[in-house]
Amino acid sequence: MHTTNDDWLAHQGRWVNVTFLLRKGDAEYLVTLRDGRVQRIAPGPHVMPCWTFALVASDDAWERFWAAEPQPRFHDLMAMVRFKALRIEGDMTVFMRNLLYFKALVKQLVGHIHAR
Repeated sequence: MHTTNDDWLAHQGRWVNVTFLLRKGDAEYLVTLRDGRVQRIAPGPHVMPCWTFALVASDDAWERFWAAEPQPRFHDLMAMVRFKALRIEGDMTVFMRNLLYFKALVKQLVGHIHAR
């Protein structure tokens, strides 16, 4: 079942077709997006994973980012990059062209990542 927010997010990312890696401490998740919707979240470990870009942060940094009221420096992906809590690896073109979409998407991934 999709919510209105999911539909809005899918509309914002309707041209986004990419697989990216989200690394939370030692855990890895390959997130595949098709037409702005999450098609698959595959938990690792992965043997030779194929991804366009990776968002890499510690368990603690992701927990702070996904908190109900995030602390300063953890309230936004770019703030986390600025204060070296998050690294973006690989080809950042798709990420930067759709920055607002990815900011909202990663906020919503908390339920999917914690459920695994």
